This record gives sequence, C-alpha cells and structure tokens, in this order.
Amino acid sequence: MTDEQGLRPAPVRIRPEIAALPPYRQGKQAGADAFKLSSNENPFDPLPGVVEALRATVAVNRYPDATASRLRHRLAARFGVDPDGVHIGAGSVSILAQLMLAVSGPGDEIVYAWRSFEAYPGLVLIAGATPVEVPLTADARHDLTAMAAAVTDRTRAVIVCSPNNPTGTAVTHDEFEQFVASVPKDVLIILDEAYAEFVTAPGSVDGMRVLGVSRHPNVVALRTFSKAFGLAGLRVGYAIGDSRILDAARSTSIPLSVTAQAEEAALASLAAESELLERVRHIAVRRDALAAGLREAGWRVPDAQGNFVWLPTGADTLAVAAAFEEEGLIVRPFAGEGVRISVGEEESVEKVLRIAASVVQTLPEAHAGRALA
Repeated sequence: MTDEQGLRPAPVRIRPEIAALPPYRQGKQAGADAFKLSSNENPFDPLPGVVEALRATVAVNRYPDATASRLRHRLAARFGVDPDGVHIGAGSVSILAQLMLAVSGPGDEIVYAWRSFEAYPGLVLIAGATPVEVPLTADARHDLTAMAAAVTDRTRAVIVCSPNNPTGTAVTHDEFEQFVASVPKDVLIILDEAYAEFVTAPGSVDGMRVLGVSRHPNVVALRTFSKAFGLAGLRVGYAIGDSRILDAARSTSIPLSVTAQAEEAALASLAAESELLERVRHIAVRRDALAAGLREAGWRVPDAQGNFVWLPTGADTLAVAAAFEEEGLIVRPFAGEGVRISVGEEESVEKVLRIAASVVQTLPEAHAGRALA
C-alpha cells in the first residue's frame, strides 16, 4: 500500500512534520574529469603535517575524549577565553542543532534570514519549533532591521549567517552591534561564521571581537575546520560563548561524536595555521577574480566574502546548472532561486567564466541575474 505520493508508509508512527521533511541534500559529486564546485570545499590537499597526525592516530578501538579537551584548551588560549566557553562538535552544524534543542520546543520560534543555509529550516523543525524566515534584501544581504522586528515573545533564537551561505554577503560589525542591542537579552543570537576566514571586507563582523570586547552573553559564535582549514571529511567545528549556554548544548549533544582523528587533525591544522591561512588568501584572491569576471561578463553577482559566488538565476536555475554540468562543472543549484559556485582549483576559473559568459547571453534582458546596463 502507498500514500498519495506513491510512497510506502513507515511501519511506525513518525512525527508528521518529520515525515514531510526532505533529508539534507549535499552538493552533487563530480566525476574524475569534472570540477566539483558544489560543496564549498577547500580545493587544496591536506598539509603533510595534518596527514602525518592522522596516520599516527590509529587506536580506533578506543573511544575519543568526549569533550575534545586538548582542542578546547588550545582554542581557549587562542581566543583568550575560559575552556568552558569553548564547545567542540562534529561540524558547526551539529552544534547549531544542539543549541536549537537546548532553547526551543513546540510553540517556540527561531528567526533566520532566507535564503540562507539550507539546513536551518530542517533543524528548527526537528527541535519542534517554528521557523520564521525573513527575506534577504534586494542585494542579497541580511535585513537585520526586519529580523529584529520579527522577534516576538515566542522567539527563542535568531541565526545570523555571515558570510551568508549561499549568497556570500557579510554583515558589518556595526550592523551586528545595533542588531544585538535591539534583541531581548534572553533571546539566543547565533552568529554562524563557517566562512569567517575568507572575509576580506573591512568592518565585517567578527564573532571573536564581539565576544571579546562587547561581552554579549546571549551571543554564541560558530566556526568550523571544514572550510578554510580543509577538514570537511573529518567533521569538526566549535562554538565560543557563555559557558552556561554551551553547557546546555553539551547536554543535548550525542556523546563521543567528535573522533580522535578529527581532534588530532584540528590541532595539527592550528599548528600550521599561518600556512593554511596563506592558502585561504589565495582562495580569496581567486574568488575576487571570479566575481569580477562574472560581473564583466554581464552577471549580477552580490558581494562575495565566502569561498563561493552566487548567481541569482531564478526560474532558470536548473537550466543554468545543467549548462555548467555539460561542460564538466558541478555547481549547486537552488531551484527557483540561484546557483552557487564554489571557488575551486585555479584551472576551473577560466572554464567557469567562459561558460557563464555564454549562458548569461541566453537570459532575457530584464532577468534578475543580469547586471544593469
């Protein structure tokens, strides 16, 4: 027997909102002869020192340190905070889920900008809360004034993603300070900074500066080793914030989810931080060249501060993504909205620009993806 969609019903009772929730869909994989520009991965291979650290961590018959204490203490010293003010998770998205579970439930609301990170709506629903989506501005930025206005007595958390995934725009420090001042002090503000290391725009918000100087106890900053540090396959991220909030997140976490290998690789990466950040600098230069080339070709590209660029392709999104894929470029389409293109290998840039220049000419003159003449 099947339901109205032709699907077999589950053999047990599933929460209706979960049954209707599509699973997270990662960027499409690429064949050996294609460039994978769909998942915002770091195109550089791991550093030799990181590989050596992984090879030395072979005692997989033993459980890891449940709190990743060496990494916590290393990050605490780096940012000048108490170790209890650092929480390690299996990627920053897992900590995001823990925070939502800690502060919200049925009847509560969580506010975030949209479009933003595609995991947000699902994580809110899993926590039992209600998503409140606030549209981005015309230039693909957070509308922090509208987000503050969307906060009600039911709001338990607000997420600010900077740089915003997938549009690439960053929130300024002053904008964020004004926003925090306008939100009730008992509402959690999550500053999702997965791409913070790639930011080059002066005056952009820096969660560590906000926490270190302004001391906003209701703000938690999230960062990850997946992007700039190139450890996406190991799943390790961290949060900095008030220890009482992080204790609540720790209480909702799945025990032992951060592997010993992930902790070792993160420690080795911090030891080689200057070398890794030099790679990040190259990616940022490559990103700026890619964005400039796309604009020169006639595309309307928002300010790009992550390791990706955004093309607002609207109803033509799937067709545009298919045109790239036909040429061996696997990009990330968001149907009806736009295409996100990760900054990949140097060799991919010229190919992206060539295909993009051809595709933009097929769009109507008044198309939202085309730059104003």
